[in-house]
Amino acid sequence: MADVHIRNVSKSFGEQVAVSGLDLHIADGEFVVLLGPTGAGKTTTLRLIAGLERPDAGTIHIGGHNATALSPAERDTAFVFQQYSLYPHLSVYDNLAFPLRSPARKMPEDQIRRRVEDVAKMVRIHHKLSNRSTKLSGGEMQRVAIGRALVRKPAIYLMDEPLSSLDAKLRGDLRLELKRIQAELGATMLYVTHDQIEAMTMADRIGILADGVLAQIGTPREIYSEPANLHVAARLGQPAINLLPVGLLPDGGAPAGTQTIGARTEHLSIDKAANGHADGIVDWVEHLGDQNHLHVTVGAKKLVTLTDPDTALEKGDKVTIRYRAPLYFGADGQRLM
Repeated sequence: MADVHIRNVSKSFGEQVAVSGLDLHIADGEFVVLLGPTGAGKTTTLRLIAGLERPDAGTIHIGGHNATALSPAERDTAFVFQQYSLYPHLSVYDNLAFPLRSPARKMPEDQIRRRVEDVAKMVRIHHKLSNRSTKLSGGEMQRVAIGRALVRKPAIYLMDEPLSSLDAKLRGDLRLELKRIQAELGATMLYVTHDQIEAMTMADRIGILADGVLAQIGTPREIYSEPANLHVAARLGQPAINLLPVGLLPDGGAPAGTQTIGARTEHLSIDKAANGHADGIVDWVEHLGDQNHLHVTVGAKKLVTLTDPDTALEKGDKVTIRYRAPLYFGADGQRLM
């Protein structure tokens, strides 16, 4: 495995800026996730590292070597695409063995067999080695696609939303599998997604991309608890963070210049109103089994927070709401404290 240094890399397609001044260091053996919506520059970043695109400016170093001008074959990267991209006429075994039979890194067949069987067991597809890839389920096909990258043992694995086309339960299962495999191999991995749960559960560090700019990078806890700006704050959290105007609720602790207050569940104290005073009214309670979503109207704003499954609050109840160490943002959207 190897580390990757991206230094001041920019890439445009015509007038559309896809990546702008990107600086990113991925340490050897680190699992980094780039999180952002469609058009944020996630896939372009992967393609730049793989050599499928050339940067307009900046450099890319892989394993201490300048790879900026190298061809994709010379970079020693493995790419897992959103679609499975398997060879339908080949068996699972031959799909996994295909990268090891290429002229660039051809191996003896006995070594290929050992490598394929080891990886097949790792991704738990060994019982399907003789099957045609067209006879597999979606989850099995994705395991083969991931396994085909793993047999290579490249400097870095590049993964472009490989689980997005799977159902929710299968995504959850494969998230755990992928993190387990990465930890066992000590692999360097860059994974891009728009799914915050994937980012939070798998990443050593999360990078938040917005319009081609790396807005912030840090551990999942840092990104969640200490967002640099409104965009970063809105990327993580379920339900999403409530962004409320200053003055809507009592906020005596707000620093000068505050325009928006960010309040997650842990930043709010909500109680049934007493003695006639109320800050808001309960619109409805979504019952989700182990927890509830509480929807409250405060003035012209609506907020959503989590509450216990046995909450006494009901639709129509008037409530008082107080902040508990929320996040404060200025007029430019940057975090104040």
